[in-house]
Formats: sequence, C-alpha cells, structure tokens
Amino acid sequence: MNNIFLITKREFLTQVKKKSFIILTLLAPVMIIAFGAVIGLMFKANESHSVIEVVDKSGLFKNQLHSDSKLNYTFIPSAEEKTKVSKLKGNESLDGILILPELNGQNYDDLEKNTRLVINSKIGFDTKQRIISDISNVIKKEKIKQLGIAETQLSDLDKNFTLKTINVSEDNKEDSDLTFGVKTGLSMVLMYVTFMFIIIYGVRVMRSVLEEKNNRVVEIIISSVKPFELMMGKILGVTMVALTQFIIWITMSVVGALVLNTGFSSIQKNIPGGSEAITSKLDVAQIATQVSHSLLELNFPLIIFVFIVFFLLGYIFYSSVYAAIGSAVDNETETQQFTLFAILPLTLGMYGSFSLMNNPDGPLGFWLSMIPFTSPVAMIARIPFGVPAWQIALSITLLVLTTIFMIFLAGKIYRVGILMYGNKATLKELWKWIRN
Repeated sequence: MNNIFLITKREFLTQVKKKSFIILTLLAPVMIIAFGAVIGLMFKANESHSVIEVVDKSGLFKNQLHSDSKLNYTFIPSAEEKTKVSKLKGNESLDGILILPELNGQNYDDLEKNTRLVINSKIGFDTKQRIISDISNVIKKEKIKQLGIAETQLSDLDKNFTLKTINVSEDNKEDSDLTFGVKTGLSMVLMYVTFMFIIIYGVRVMRSVLEEKNNRVVEIIISSVKPFELMMGKILGVTMVALTQFIIWITMSVVGALVLNTGFSSIQKNIPGGSEAITSKLDVAQIATQVSHSLLELNFPLIIFVFIVFFLLGYIFYSSVYAAIGSAVDNETETQQFTLFAILPLTLGMYGSFSLMNNPDGPLGFWLSMIPFTSPVAMIARIPFGVPAWQIALSITLLVLTTIFMIFLAGKIYRVGILMYGNKATLKELWKWIRN
C-alpha cells in the first residue's frame, strides 16, 4: 500500500503542478460558456433579412402581412408586376416578389393554386415557411369572419389549458416545465461530462503506460515495485487529478448559481425608477433567475455525491481496461482494435440514456443504471429526476464488485503485458495471461 500511495502521489503532483493543468482547470468553464456564446452569435450572424415585394390583386392581404427585422413586406401596384419581375434578376436589394391573384368569391383553393413567389436567388427555408404561415393566417382570419366567429371567441378557443403539477415525492413542490427543462439540461451535462472525462482520463492512463513501456523505464520501476502496485498507482493518481478538477468546477458552478440568483435580483431592484414595467422587460434576467432558483431547489448534496461516486468508480473501472490495453500493445495504432471494447458499452449507456428523459423510472432506465458497464453514465443521467435510495445503493454495490473484478483481470494482463515487446497480443493470448 505504501508503494501504491507513493506512485499515486507522484502521478498526482506531476499533473497538478503543470501550468497547463492550472490554466485549463480555471478557464475551462469560461471557455465552455464562451464557446456556447460564439455558437449563438454565429447563428445570429447567419440570420437573413429578406425584402419581399407583394402584388396583392385581391386587396385581401393589404395591411395584414406584417414586416419585422427578418422579413420586410412592401406592397406594390398590380400594374408594376411585369416590370418588377423582368428587372428582378441581379437586383441585390430585392429578394423576391410575392404575387397574390384575385380571389373569386370564396375560392381559396384557386388562390393557393395561382399564388407565386418569384425569387432573385435561393431563399432560406425559414423565410419561405414564414411567408406561407403569414398567408395562411390571413386566410384563416377571413374564413373565421365568414363563419361569423369573433376574434375574441377564437382566442378563447385557442387558449391553452394550464395544468399545475404537484410532486408529493418532493414535499409537494410544484413540478413546472422550467424545472423539468433544468433537470433535463443538468442530466445531459453531467452525463456528457462523465462520458467524456472517463474516456479522456482513461486514454491518458493508457498512453502513460504505453510510454513507459516503450521507453523501457518500466523495467527499472518494477525492480522496486510490483506491476499491480504500479498500475493502481497510475490509475489512482490520475483519478485524484480528475477529482480535483471536478471539485473546483462544481464549486465554481454552485457559486455561479448563487451569484446568478442574487445578482439579477439586485440589478432589478437598483434600476432607477425600477417599476414593474421596466423590470418586466429584462427577459434574460428573469429567465436566468428562474433557472438558478430551479437549480438551487434540487437535492444538490445527493446529486454531487452520486456524480462523484459513479464518476470515480466508472473511471477506475474503465481505466483498468485502458491500463491493460496499454500494457498489452507496443504502439498506439494497435490500441484501436481493443479500445472499442471500452468505448462501446459506455457509448451504449450514454445514447440509451437519452430515452430516460421522458421516463427516468422506466425499465430501460433501471437496467442501464444497474448494469456496471453502463451505470456510470445512466445513473448520473437519472439522478436529477430523483432515484430511490435502494436503487442507488444496489447500483453502487454492483459497480464496486465489478470494478474490483476488473482491476483483478487488468492486473493479470498488466503483469505479463508490461514486459512484452515486439509481440502483438491477441485475444487468445490475453485469455492465457488471465488464466495464469
């Protein structure tokens, strides 16, 4: 145990003292937020502003097609139709001409059949759908008038029913759509983080083993320590590195949520002449405040506990596999045929967990969170929605037992493979190493 501790300490200190580790740990959350903001700006920058001239021969659509920042309608006389169409090509200030024919009686089918949109160049799908929607709404209003139904009556018919949901399992708290959205978002974030970092840090262990094996340094090291102690020291050392990063990021997230929760409230209160009319316009602030409230209402101690336990056990489980792979091959090219066995079950658990959002207590969610190969991501995906304590305890027990067994198998492979050079390991040979 003393040798494992010394190797773990060396591996941990070597990683955390690097400037790259400190910079990445502190800046990674900021970089992720900035990356999301850049993507949002990219979508915003790619939004189109279309100018459409309208020839309304029936006069039905006059003053009923409304312009906005994305689409501008300009009505022109019917007499200018041919001239405008002939000069449309190459006209950079005009995107298209919408020609709406005469309406014969109430024959809206003929109106639809003869309506044309002549465009200058390719027009966006969203823009076309917007034009179709605007025309449809106008026709819908006309049909309603002909049926003798008032708009107030129609609005009343279209009014959605609001259903208040009370969850007795959570002290009779109201389970709103926003709360469900926050739980879903948190579930996906934790699941992705676990999936990515198990792979990232597992591959780091594999490369570390492979590097020492190729440099023949391992021959010197195992003269002082046993191969199993070296393998466990590496796994636990990198585990402590990952745990350190997560503790820092979780602390930053909780502090950020608290600041977000109080900060926007202070901003709203301190607005000069801060009336409700002014503060109600701060939609972003209101949404952010509601999201932070929903986050703080969750059982964060349990979520953090489950996240850390399943991340660590899942990481140790798969890192044992990666360490065995690193010891059994001579170069990174050869690792490709074996890493699939580590990545495939974890990927199955992650993508299978997407179906858990609508039914986290269903049979698929239960079994994915019980099977040790998939439970590190599936249980973390379920925990924001609430999981019975006995299921958490059973899943942890199964994962602990399977992890110990996997460490035992990996140790058998590592003991032989770490000193094997120039011999490409096969599944048959790996089985022999395990049996001996």
